[in-house]
Amino acid sequence: MNIKNMLLKNFRSYKGLQLEFSPSLNIFTGDNAQGKTNIIEAIYYAALGTSYRIKNDADLIAWQENEAVINIKFLRMDIENNVKFYLNKIKRRQIILNGENIRQRELPGNIKIVMFSPEDLLLVKGAPSLRRRFLNIELSQTDIFYYDNLVKYNKIVIQRNNLLKKIREKKQSINLLDVWDEQLFDVAVFIWKKRYEAVKKLSDFAAVMQKNISDNKEILTMNYKIHNIDLLNNDIADLKSLYKDKIRQNRMEDIRRGSTGIGPHHDDIELFINEINLKNFGSQGQQRTAVLALKLAELEYIKNTSGQYPILLLDDVMSELDEKRRKKMVLFFKDKKIQTFITATDISMFDDIKDARIYSVSLGHAEVIKC
Repeated sequence: MNIKNMLLKNFRSYKGLQLEFSPSLNIFTGDNAQGKTNIIEAIYYAALGTSYRIKNDADLIAWQENEAVINIKFLRMDIENNVKFYLNKIKRRQIILNGENIRQRELPGNIKIVMFSPEDLLLVKGAPSLRRRFLNIELSQTDIFYYDNLVKYNKIVIQRNNLLKKIREKKQSINLLDVWDEQLFDVAVFIWKKRYEAVKKLSDFAAVMQKNISDNKEILTMNYKIHNIDLLNNDIADLKSLYKDKIRQNRMEDIRRGSTGIGPHHDDIELFINEINLKNFGSQGQQRTAVLALKLAELEYIKNTSGQYPILLLDDVMSELDEKRRKKMVLFFKDKKIQTFITATDISMFDDIKDARIYSVSLGHAEVIKC
């Protein structure tokens, strides 16, 4: 899989930009606040239909403009495709895939990506929501049914939470919870099983990556942890009955808080180095190595499930890694022939890299300075 070219119109700092990309390595260099990250953001948006930087699409449109366009041609299984976005500050956005209007739910998986930014360095020691997001993005790109169920689950939880608040305020009957709970069970269990299976596969891939990066000194393992349900002493097949019991036991507490206290939206991934909890006891070096191993494992997971490596986006992350980790990462994606997009301020980090297309980015303009 690779992106052939991109056209941006009134997107962020770009009034008009057309770029042809190398199928291997593309490096965008320049000072800060010149527009390098905007290019990465456009690719990310084209893959997932959302930005990793802001929530409001209107903020993607250039200042004093009402509309923006992202147009990307890409190869998937050697077949050329085209995805185009029309963003508007007033109207609903339009997504066109190969000439046909599509909905958001049909978008993930057409362009598969793995994103690595400085914020991802918090993946190990940060909040559980970061690790859930990591899993959700990965699974949404490889399993359309997962994405559908995730959207459905989130809607059910919102509706259930609204009802819990009304019950707490004596405005609705507690018996109405039975309706939402029945809808919740199957969707939650589907998500749990998919995540559980994905973490098992990821753990295998990540163990190999960690071992390689640490020169065979460290073994990385991962466990999927369901909040308030013990998977160690129960089989994954029993999740539905376990969840029914827990959600009913927790009902009065949910009403008191006005929110659903048990479910996939509260879960976490536990990471261990040589059987020691990495979040609580790992060094900063071990944690950073583990994040790198997870990102490389994510590439392998998507390749294993979809048949092709995804596109790798590295947004200002190379300077956050030491020379050893940078070399390990570069060696990996060059050996695997993964199309990679990198932003960086220090071009000297890439002096020993051959066959890269390098772009100079300045004040909303980008031009090739090396092919």
